[in-house]
Amino acid sequence: MSETPDFLEIEGKIVEALKNVYDPEIPVNVYDLGLIYEIDVEESGEANIKMTLTAPNCPMVDILLADVEQAVVAVEGVEKANINLVFEPPWDKSMLSEEAMLELGLM
Repeated sequence: MSETPDFLEIEGKIVEALKNVYDPEIPVNVYDLGLIYEIDVEESGEANIKMTLTAPNCPMVDILLADVEQAVVAVEGVEKANINLVFEPPWDKSMLSEEAMLELGLM
């Protein structure tokens, strides 16, 4: 049996970790808000996260990015987290998960 890590398993653990990171202004985690666009784990243990914000001028950007990075590097198998903040495509409410819509009373 191979000793190489299961990258899909690590990505799943990253998703679970991100579900514990909440936007300071909205009572929903960043994953269910639809702020995470991409998770890619390299063989080196580097996790590349592509994410956005609910608004480009979010005053909590530094806290949110630090919280995401801290959650990702805490996952077993992750050596480093690279957070790439993007604004294309722009975030909108259609990116909310069903859980987030329920939490926010939108269903």
